[in-house]
Amino acid sequence: MDSRLKKQVILAVITIMICVVGAVFVANFAATGSFLPKGLQKNKVQQPETEDTEEVLQGDAAIYKEYDLNPKKDPYAFLADPDFFDQETTSEETESERKSKELSLLVNSVEKDLRVTVIDGNDQLVTGRGFRVLLEALEGDTVKESIYYKDLDKDGLIYVGDMKAGDYRVSLEEMDDFTVPDAVSIHVKEQIEYRLIEDISYMIKSEEEVDASIEDTEVSGALADADSTETVEHLKKENTGFGIDVSKWNKEIDWKKVKDAGVDFVIIRCGYRGSSTGALVEDPYFRKNIEGATKEGIKVGIYFFTQAVNTVEAVEEASMVLTLCKGYELAFPIFIDTEGAGGKGRADQLNKETRTQVCKAFCETIENSGFNAGVYASKSWFGSNVDVSVLESYYIWLAQYRRMPTYEGSYDLWQYTSSGTVDGIDGRVDLNISYVGF
Repeated sequence: MDSRLKKQVILAVITIMICVVGAVFVANFAATGSFLPKGLQKNKVQQPETEDTEEVLQGDAAIYKEYDLNPKKDPYAFLADPDFFDQETTSEETESERKSKELSLLVNSVEKDLRVTVIDGNDQLVTGRGFRVLLEALEGDTVKESIYYKDLDKDGLIYVGDMKAGDYRVSLEEMDDFTVPDAVSIHVKEQIEYRLIEDISYMIKSEEEVDASIEDTEVSGALADADSTETVEHLKKENTGFGIDVSKWNKEIDWKKVKDAGVDFVIIRCGYRGSSTGALVEDPYFRKNIEGATKEGIKVGIYFFTQAVNTVEAVEEASMVLTLCKGYELAFPIFIDTEGAGGKGRADQLNKETRTQVCKAFCETIENSGFNAGVYASKSWFGSNVDVSVLESYYIWLAQYRRMPTYEGSYDLWQYTSSGTVDGIDGRVDLNISYVGF
């Protein structure tokens, strides 16, 4: 290569290098406002701010002054923070939404039946979906028969009655946007066991969920037995306790005044089975009443108005009572209130034997959970609608509105009027005597 060409090549290389270096400085100035490399900028001596700083703040840069920021610092520094643009992805609401898509199956059997409950991760019934379950009858590991059942009323519950005893497998059909659980194995019982149904809480409704005007239609049979000798006095006989029984019909109660009025005990209604649909409904004043009475040191018992038509439903009712009373101290028994519902109640036409077995199933379930159990009815109801000889091992609470009862059987409590008055309760209230100390 001759010397002339060599010089031209060297000149071209130098020119290219100058252009590259110039481009770098121009790009650096555009990004940082300085021709110096970024590393050198960090090493510059920071000049103290003076009143001249005001001149730097022009146009949009005035925001620096508004928020007391230093305009000489790198405005793009936030880009180096890897977490700057991260958004909060977990909150109580989104966690609840996530859990609402995670389903679980609760499966139970009382006697030749099966009840399936679908709940989500928030422990709530899955309603409004109309899910389907596959029920497979098993013989060992072999599927003998399979059938689908659908939640037609979309209440999150499926009940299958009149089943053959044996082993079954229950699985939930796939559902869009939901995570379904694994299949659940269950043994359908041949004979009834008077035991608490653990998942009964999902069947309990509030009065806001039902039409109470057609569901809560209890009619006192004791009124037919009343005569002119009925007394409304506060009876305090030797070796007896004076008490009342209350429900939502007594509305708000001042329990301190009740205690000061000499009331020793109260039997509180915790709920009822609907006369029309058979729904299990909590008395809207139950919690207020039991907490108010307990706070004042008044001894407490419980009653439940039944409309069960068989022993399985009686176990459901007892399980509801046990669930509602969990955590409360009870001194008096838990009573099943067996009365009519105006002639049109679902249980009004039961024969004597069936109604007696309903009362027995309720009481057995209560006693198997460690509580005292009893039966409440009027004199005429005890005489005509139940076989008292089958129930004599339980506490008997008699309702007869006379000066002295004419009931010939034994009884432990006597409701002697529904027209009493007690300070702290507006209107009439039932008055009782207990012959048993609790």
